[in-house]
Amino acid sequence: MKKAYFSKRIYKNTLPKVCIDAISHSLLLFNRAKHFAFQTQVVEKRSGKSKRDQSLHLTVKSRFDMNDYYTNSVVQEANALMTSQSELKKMYISTKEEQIKSVKKKIKTTKSRVTTLTKIKRSFIKGKLSFNKTSREQQKGNFFVVQFKKKTDTYYHAYQFEHHYLDIQLKALKNRLGQLEFRLDRLQKQLKTLRNEMKSVVFGGEKLFKGQHTLHHYRNNHRLWLENWEQSRYSKMTISGRKDAKYGNFVFSYVSETKNLHFITLNGVAVDIPDIFFPYGQENVENAIQTQVDMPSRLKKEHGNAVAWSVEDHGDYYIFKCIIDLPEEKTISHSKSDGVVGVDLNVDHIAWSNINVKGQLIKSRIFEFDLEGKSSGQATKIIEAEAIRLVDLASKLTKPLVIEKLDTTKSKSSNPYGNKKANKKMSMFAYRKLISAIKNRANKMSVAIFEVNQAYTSQIGKIKYMKRFGISIHQAASYVIARRAMGFKEKLPPVLYSLLPEKVVGLHHWAQWKWVSRCLSDVHTHCLYQIELSIPSKHYSMSDLFPPGALPDLVEKGLSKKESRKTHSLVERAMVY
Repeated sequence: MKKAYFSKRIYKNTLPKVCIDAISHSLLLFNRAKHFAFQTQVVEKRSGKSKRDQSLHLTVKSRFDMNDYYTNSVVQEANALMTSQSELKKMYISTKEEQIKSVKKKIKTTKSRVTTLTKIKRSFIKGKLSFNKTSREQQKGNFFVVQFKKKTDTYYHAYQFEHHYLDIQLKALKNRLGQLEFRLDRLQKQLKTLRNEMKSVVFGGEKLFKGQHTLHHYRNNHRLWLENWEQSRYSKMTISGRKDAKYGNFVFSYVSETKNLHFITLNGVAVDIPDIFFPYGQENVENAIQTQVDMPSRLKKEHGNAVAWSVEDHGDYYIFKCIIDLPEEKTISHSKSDGVVGVDLNVDHIAWSNINVKGQLIKSRIFEFDLEGKSSGQATKIIEAEAIRLVDLASKLTKPLVIEKLDTTKSKSSNPYGNKKANKKMSMFAYRKLISAIKNRANKMSVAIFEVNQAYTSQIGKIKYMKRFGISIHQAASYVIARRAMGFKEKLPPVLYSLLPEKVVGLHHWAQWKWVSRCLSDVHTHCLYQIELSIPSKHYSMSDLFPPGALPDLVEKGLSKKESRKTHSLVERAMVY
């Protein structure tokens, strides 16, 4: 596992001017060489032709008059940037495809809505009023009502309903349809551009580059922008390590006894940094370098430890980073003999469930936190505190943690037309920060972490276990996650299994849960507490699972449409006999 340790600040006023100038020259030349190496590869990919007679390493070396050690690091940095850009391109394409899918879905539902309202409008024109049984618009006696989730609008005569509701709704929906089709066309063009074009990189940051024309303090002082621009472009340099080097690196050497860092700059100046300490990893740095120094030369190529060094210019001071490869913790126990702790991560809390080896629930709780309105730094501190709390719990129980394999990149862009509050929460969901904080703490505390597929964990927990244990959806989901890590399968209760259509009965149990969760997707959470799954009985539709009056009228009508063919045939057979 790679680990980077930061040194204390090395202020420039403590170093000779010749050393400062030499470091600045090396940073400038190194970054210019990296920009050239990267841009050369971009141009070659765009044209499909190589514009050089020799390798990229030799081209950079001869053009910038650098030695092999610096050149090797330059090419490695450029290649790493090319790889990251190709991965980003895949992610951007995937995100665009999700956005296109969501827009197409919204267009489909909008067209369906337009069709429904158009039919009602035509029935008014003909003088024979008719309404779709499942639509929110209905006629109640002499009145016309429109049922929403939290309110019901009433219209007292046909003229008012037709002109004050239908006409306005149709006009708004057609305008929205035009906007959606325009957005779909734009997204498809962007997707085509992403697939066919190779984008470059703005070294220094696109935001800062545009800021010279858009930000007030830069427009009036171009020299200030130029200073910040050069600082952003030419302030970092990383030199990769080598296993066969005495100190793990042919450019940098760190002497543990004197705490001195020595390296040769690109213009040949020998720089010595005295008394350099690493506040949060001094012992690890010294052990890694001393092990490399003491190792016999014949073993270094195979068992050596490469040590990379990075220099960062922060204006008044330098920061040096030592990047070493730490061995994985051998004391971590991956045993599930006593059970596991399942974890469901959410935007404002962490739900966990402790289970035994038989898959039985021992305890389930929630760790709550609030990230709304917090800065990035504040959110990081809050998340780290909760990660410590969770991992310390698992360490105390001597059980491994189980989390989901989630990709929030797609989910954050897959439902732009959904609930506003839900979308806001999703955008606040710092999943990567949570996972990183939990894994770092777990590695420190020697707690094992397992990852499982997240498919239908929330739906299974909500329908099958929420009422049984009297816990929240997310706690139930954490229980399912824990059971999945232990190898238990979540089969449908017999009551739900009897409602499956013939085409779903023989499929994997995840496909069966998918069908059930789709059927019950419109049912409110509090209604699911009234389902009785443990009592076997003959049900012919999903609505029969609930007691009379438990469901709103629209939800009950929607469920009645989802009767399976299998249950229809059972009813028909019963009527025949």
